[in-house]
Amino acid sequence: MMPSNTILTDDFGRKHNYLRISLLEKCNLRCAYCMPADGIALSPKASLMTADEIFAIARTFVENGVDKIRLTGGEPLLRKDFPEIISKLASLDVLLSITTNGILIDRHIDVLKQFKIKKVNLSLDTLVSSKFHSITLRNQFEKVIDNLHLLLNNDFQVKINVVLMKGFNENEIVDFVKLTQFLPVSIRFIEFMPFAGNEWDRSKMVSQKEILAQIENVFSSAEMEKLQDEKNFTARTYTIKGFQGDFGIISSITNPFCDGCNRIRLTANGKIKNCLFSNAETDLLTPFRNGESIANLISESIKTKKKVRAGMVTIEEIDDPKLHFDNRSMIAIGG
Repeated sequence: MMPSNTILTDDFGRKHNYLRISLLEKCNLRCAYCMPADGIALSPKASLMTADEIFAIARTFVENGVDKIRLTGGEPLLRKDFPEIISKLASLDVLLSITTNGILIDRHIDVLKQFKIKKVNLSLDTLVSSKFHSITLRNQFEKVIDNLHLLLNNDFQVKINVVLMKGFNENEIVDFVKLTQFLPVSIRFIEFMPFAGNEWDRSKMVSQKEILAQIENVFSSAEMEKLQDEKNFTARTYTIKGFQGDFGIISSITNPFCDGCNRIRLTANGKIKNCLFSNAETDLLTPFRNGESIANLISESIKTKKKVRAGMVTIEEIDDPKLHFDNRSMIAIGG
């Protein structure tokens, strides 16, 4: 089937070729910015997409122009049928990647290699074991570090996602940059974003300007090199000359990159979200199970996408909890 030129193109001319699929809402960590303190009401198992449904719905997106799929969660490696899901999606003509907290990598690395998944985003918000426990409520720091090295030793391309929060890890920015001297990793500093239950407050956010100020206080302008940003970039990237890796800043709050957004999110219970900040969702799974076409529903969702952050143009609007309190928690959206 020839891909449609319109179904994944919004009213601002943005073509959406990147699908992020959440496999489940569960996680083996409890990071405060992702999982509310009291947890979340999980979707009933029967309402989650099966492996066959994930494949069939993903195929519809691929037939209409998607050429990149990232698997997320919760923690996607917790799905018992993860190998089956990967084997099915690997038959599509797409670039497959995954976002994980790294704890279960050693159990699944052979599956990742078998189906040629080379790009792994690893969530790691601190390089200090005690702080890792305080943010995740789990003693798994050494396991994550061991699996990070396992990935690198097996030639995976690894990005480390670091959500920055004042009073927690903003004093580790330079330490993460220095990590790239010895390891061929890409650090991604992420501004703290508002989701249901994560007690977002702008005062907790470390902005792009503050991140760069810390780095520029240690490394001179002659040492820092701005890299060419990727097409449809989310991170503005830099490197320190002579270092093996690089670092970037995902500034969704203070300097958004919405103009080039090409991302669509599919939740574990089969709902499409056209923007991470949006509380609007379109159910694809129910009509799919009823034997109905979902192409028009996908098109309608894409067409209603706002130009910037689900219509929140200014930071002052983001400060207003009434505009985002009923969005999902991050764990129920998928990273």
